[in-house]
Amino acid sequence: MTARMRDLPAPCSEAKVDRFDEKIIELLRENARQSVSSIAEKVNLSRSAVTDRIRKLEETGIIRGYQVLLNSGAQDDVTVYLEISYNNTQCEEIARQLRRIPEIKVCHGVAGDTDMMLTVKAKSMDRIQQVRNTISNIEGVGHIKTHVVLMEFINE
Repeated sequence: MTARMRDLPAPCSEAKVDRFDEKIIELLRENARQSVSSIAEKVNLSRSAVTDRIRKLEETGIIRGYQVLLNSGAQDDVTVYLEISYNNTQCEEIARQLRRIPEIKVCHGVAGDTDMMLTVKAKSMDRIQQVRNTISNIEGVGHIKTHVVLMEFINE
């Protein structure tokens, strides 16, 4: 159950959180997939009372959502932006060759000192280096500058 934060109601400043709610929140932080029955047993409330409390915590925005956290082997671990400058070569020719590299997700022709901006996603920095080497061997490619993505703040 995931929603964008802007689609969720703002937390109610008057929302009261008692010791039962605090314990429910603590248990959900430990394992959001545990059953309502399990939580009810641990906080000494009925299943229906726990269900009602969780629903109210969600409706008031105290609980804003749930998320899945993947281990590093289950996701694209590395994203980089590559700035490419080339010499006396048509951008269509370079783009044609770049299309052969599956890790290149986006390629933009841009104005200025840089001719192309690429978004590259790969499983490891080793693979990023291989992709970078492949690009540098394309005839006409001059300078390549790499920017490693450390954190994503907005993705719409």
